[in-house]
Amino acid sequence: MTADAIASGIYTGTVSHRRLRPRVHALKYRIFMLLIDLDEAASLTGRLRWLTRGKFGLMSLNLSDFGDRSQTPLRDQIERSLAEANIRGGGPIRLLTMPRILGYGFNPLSVFFCHDGEGRLSAILYEVSNTFGQRHSYLMPVVTTDGAVRQSVAKQFHVSPFMNMDLTYRFSVVPPTGADEEIAGVSITVEDGEGPMLLTSFFGERAPLTDRNLIRAWIAHPLLTLKVIAGIHWEAILLILKGLRLRSGRVPATPVTVGHPTPATQGS
Repeated sequence: MTADAIASGIYTGTVSHRRLRPRVHALKYRIFMLLIDLDEAASLTGRLRWLTRGKFGLMSLNLSDFGDRSQTPLRDQIERSLAEANIRGGGPIRLLTMPRILGYGFNPLSVFFCHDGEGRLSAILYEVSNTFGQRHSYLMPVVTTDGAVRQSVAKQFHVSPFMNMDLTYRFSVVPPTGADEEIAGVSITVEDGEGPMLLTSFFGERAPLTDRNLIRAWIAHPLLTLKVIAGIHWEAILLILKGLRLRSGRVPATPVTVGHPTPATQGS
């Protein structure tokens, strides 16, 4: 299978965070993410020299790092969640995430694009991890893919110790299509009853998933996941110095929160 024939790819772009209240604070940095079609994962790690399967390698991908971290196939886990939510599945499931770098991996957000048997995008699953080793997912049906997919859900999971639980996430997503040099990504607005508090996003430009492009991405971002986790803790120190106090949170009883589409949460 040639690079041009696969759905998987590399997306290189910029992560941005802008806190609006109660203290203004912003950061921006470059990263790359992989889009992995779950049905292609085994062949990719078998074919590519610089993307290996397992825990260690220059860059590595282990599907058991996601979902419930068990040996149950990741596709089976997601299809079960889709079925329990009465969402049509059976088509491609594509994961946008960062690989492990030199054995270390941390993804604050991994996004699964779930398609039905006719290839239409039917749902997006947002897998959120915090720095305490905890994880929760939000499964959101897709009503339209004309332009950006817009969704919202009430916050259920403690992520940042500087933010309350009584918040809403609003997602604006440009799904990947596999087109050459396309731009895809996710923007999230976190808001309370007074309006937006935090704006965060990643949008990247696609390149074919080849060894050449992998090593170019690694050279440009050699400590990718270490940079992300170090950045999170450094920003936490800066926020404390700006006077923000820590908030307590909770972990939901169920691993997946299912959102329900309404005219207010979806649109083109």
